Amino acid sequence: MALIVQKYGGTSVGTIEKIKNVAKRAARTHDEGHQVVVVVSAMSGETNRLLGLAAQLAEIPNERELDVVASTGEQVTIGLLAIALTEMGYKARSFTGFQIPIETDTAYVKARIKKIGHSAIMDTLKEGGIAVVAGFQGIDETGSITTLGRGGSDTSAVAVAAALKADVCEIYTDVDGVYTTDPNICEDARKLDKISFEEMLELASLGAKVLQIRSVEFGMKYGVRIHVRSSFNDNPGTIATREEEIMETAVVSGIAFSKNEAKITFVKVPDKPGIAAKIFKPLTDANIVVDVIVQNVSVTGFTDLTFTVARSDYKKAMQVADVTAKEIGAAEVVGDDKIAKVSIVGMAMRSHAGVAMKVFETLSAEGINILGITTSEIKISVLIEEKYTELAVRVLHTAFGLGG
Repeated sequence: MALIVQKYGGTSVGTIEKIKNVAKRAARTHDEGHQVVVVVSAMSGETNRLLGLAAQLAEIPNERELDVVASTGEQVTIGLLAIALTEMGYKARSFTGFQIPIETDTAYVKARIKKIGHSAIMDTLKEGGIAVVAGFQGIDETGSITTLGRGGSDTSAVAVAAALKADVCEIYTDVDGVYTTDPNICEDARKLDKISFEEMLELASLGAKVLQIRSVEFGMKYGVRIHVRSSFNDNPGTIATREEEIMETAVVSGIAFSKNEAKITFVKVPDKPGIAAKIFKPLTDANIVVDVIVQNVSVTGFTDLTFTVARSDYKKAMQVADVTAKEIGAAEVVGDDKIAKVSIVGMAMRSHAGVAMKVFETLSAEGINILGITTSEIKISVLIEEKYTELAVRVLHTAFGLGG
């Protein structure tokens, strides 16, 4: 007998018929002799509808009250699913975040989990029941409802699995696993049987939307095996696990891309100590996350410094940069919000030479200019013009033999 946490997203519980199907799947797992905890999101479109109602009342709604509103979507889903399971003859009990409790900090709309209770869920499991848990939500030290931000139900599920020491956390979604790249771009993209936490974390942070970043961080920290599966079939999916569980891996496991990128360059910056700090501190104070940073070699005491931000932060970042440029004596600030980041990821890159050269040669052969480069032990990311994104993904996918 295993303890299995199953998580179903909004598309999997979007209608009453789909909720019945989720109930059948959870019941089947229970009938196989396993203990089952089900974590669910709000029905598809419901969170947007609720946030839309709040937006009709205030341009910038109070975040504490916004969490009260947004959290009701999951409360509806857990109640409906528990009713469906009870109607099928199973013991089922629903739990909101505060009933477990899932304790978080007080950062409303983007709270982080601090601690999870497990006695209430375990009592239900010991009685032979199925526990149905609301994802995306928790409670802070003041007793206020909090939400974990978009994709927070994945994080809830893996965190609950960690607290319960579950054997596996199954993430059911509308895709049947993690692919070498987006199948909509490469028809021969191949589903991976296993992937390391480190690789999955890189892919998630670089644009792959299969798993939420924080959920992978929880899995890696607490050793929770994550099985990404489709809620619409019974096919095996992809298991994210520790590197030592994977016997051998390809040099490159996957290719991710992100079009949510913008590039800002400080031109002719005085090259002296403290200038970089003066450039990036105002951005940090404005809560703008900086990604790729490239600085040219100093010439006659001046240098150019380029960095990227999320496209959604571009206008705000340019305003901050213009002020900073005047303060430090830079010649000008130029920006470009029509760029993309394409990344290759693979654990085996650490022990193979020539991977970067292969990337550069492959893109050069297609006339794709590289605007910036950043690397880690297991990834290489390049900045390119947005219009070449799909082409770059396809040719790199072919060059590293990822199709199959």
